[in-house]
Amino acid sequence: MATEVKLPRLGQGMEAGTIVKWLKSEGEPVKKGEALYELDTDKVTQEVEADASGVLLKIAVVEGEVEVRQGDRVVATRGPGEYVGEIALLDKRPRTATVLATTPVSVEVLSRREFMSLLALAPELSEQIMATMAQRLADLDAQATR
Repeated sequence: MATEVKLPRLGQGMEAGTIVKWLKSEGEPVKKGEALYELDTDKVTQEVEADASGVLLKIAVVEGEVEVRQGDRVVATRGPGEYVGEIALLDKRPRTATVLATTPVSVEVLSRREFMSLLALAPELSEQIMATMAQRLADLDAQATR
């Protein structure tokens, strides 16, 4: 069962944070207390420890909002119920974007194996992901022709 990974609040002035580096790869075991990712805020960059033992999985936003960036350009905003990294999971390529939490965020992560199993168990989810990807491609195409 997936465990939520919550972006910690490092101080009262923390408005946003960026996971600048995952210290574990998808599918890799993680032990509670082990460094999971590096979090960068306007004041500090630090390693954040895992709250539970398990395996690093795919990232899905449970609550809060994130921006998806390529370089300095915001390419998308994702909120509750939305996900990032699905293309990398489907075609086994490295991710090409950075995800920036713009509000306090709670996320769930799934390994490629769990993601594919979930798609097999829930065909309606496969259809939703295909529709979402088609819309994202149409949006990118529209941006490119402007």
